[in-house]
Amino acid sequence: MRRRVLIGNWKMHKPAREARAYVNEFLPLIQHISNVDIILAPPFTSLHVVKEAIKDTTIGLASQNMHWNPHGAFTGEISPAMLCDSGCQAAIIGHSERRQLSHEDDNKVNRKVKAAIAHHLTAIMCVGETQKDRDAGKTSDVLSHQLIEGLSGIDTIDTTQLILAYEPIWAIGSGTPATPTQANRVHAELRKLLGTLFPASTTESIRIIYGGSITAENIQPLLAMPHIDGGLVGGACLNPQNFATIVDTADN
Repeated sequence: MRRRVLIGNWKMHKPAREARAYVNEFLPLIQHISNVDIILAPPFTSLHVVKEAIKDTTIGLASQNMHWNPHGAFTGEISPAMLCDSGCQAAIIGHSERRQLSHEDDNKVNRKVKAAIAHHLTAIMCVGETQKDRDAGKTSDVLSHQLIEGLSGIDTIDTTQLILAYEPIWAIGSGTPATPTQANRVHAELRKLLGTLFPASTTESIRIIYGGSITAENIQPLLAMPHIDGGLVGGACLNPQNFATIVDTADN
């Protein structure tokens, strides 16, 4: 059975002082959690603070993005080696906001996934369709292309090196998430696609999580679905008590 994972993506929120206060409030609320992996993804400037605050806990640390080169003349970018130095164990790659606002294509996502794996970081690779894609009946085609291109050239993988996140762009920040049935159906298709790339044992062990307007109220029915292994939580994770409630619900 795949272990559930919840990732709190803070996006462009919480400078260092707020980040420290968040973790200090969050930790006592989740100290009883035993069946869920928790990962926090603060902005780059707060990574060092969160790293120290979660020291000696089981909480993981992820970046929200990364470059694929280990170093070089790439102004404004952060390398995987720098993330490792900052205490990260994972990196979010190909988030819909990066794809849309920063024009990241599947080739860039693929290079980042490969670089993350090479540096022993878990690649949290995001895929998702727009409302236009969905209305045109292209959801399966779009997701298939994103997944296959994003993992191109990766013949073998340790199941700890990849978390696949389905985040329908039409649901993010809308307050209207995919229904549990809709999300579960897509997750099943994604797992079937993974089976064309990797052995069955690997395919069945890779965690596929949902992201898109997750709340404390809808997380339980989502996680009741057999192919949904956790969540990539955005706005609902910014309040530590609210995120702790989501985690606690997933732990049951």
